[in-house]
Amino acid sequence: MSNELVVRLCAPTLAGIKSGSMFSCPMDSRRELLEHVRRYNRMLVPKGLCMLPLRYTGKSALIYVFRPARLQKDLAVREARSILESYGYEREDPLGCIIKLMRRMQDGENFPHEVGLFLSYPPEDVRGFIDNKGKNCKCFGMWKVYGDETEARRKFDNYRKCTEIYCKRLAGGTDINTLTLAV
Repeated sequence: MSNELVVRLCAPTLAGIKSGSMFSCPMDSRRELLEHVRRYNRMLVPKGLCMLPLRYTGKSALIYVFRPARLQKDLAVREARSILESYGYEREDPLGCIIKLMRRMQDGENFPHEVGLFLSYPPEDVRGFIDNKGKNCKCFGMWKVYGDETEARRKFDNYRKCTEIYCKRLAGGTDINTLTLAV
């Protein structure tokens, strides 16, 4: 797992403007991947972030980088709680919810749509996606928008700009530890 991959796919989370990011990471062995995750966590945890493999599929793993304190606030929103409860999430703490998400990813044939709640997607957009089966959105970017289109477009632009800046800074020699903000 390269710093370039992590920065390119997680910059807004590293910058503290997003609760979490997910990405698929190629792997030669589970043991090697877990060593990379441990190494990243030694740097991330003191800054309020965590990296976890959520699911393994063949020669890749789905990696989740998140800020537990911010995720807890996102998941406590009434609409988010309602969505999670409808899928059998019983615990309110972020770790309990992540464990349930991991089980749903492993057990189900379909990708669990509530995953957007773990990525700072607005709950009304997650609900709209579920209710509309992914159709009839107002616009799309990082996610399909069913609620506030203006606010979503602003966030898409902020996330894109953040990623561009972080990738340029990394390419210019700034290390990932410096790019990762303690928020």
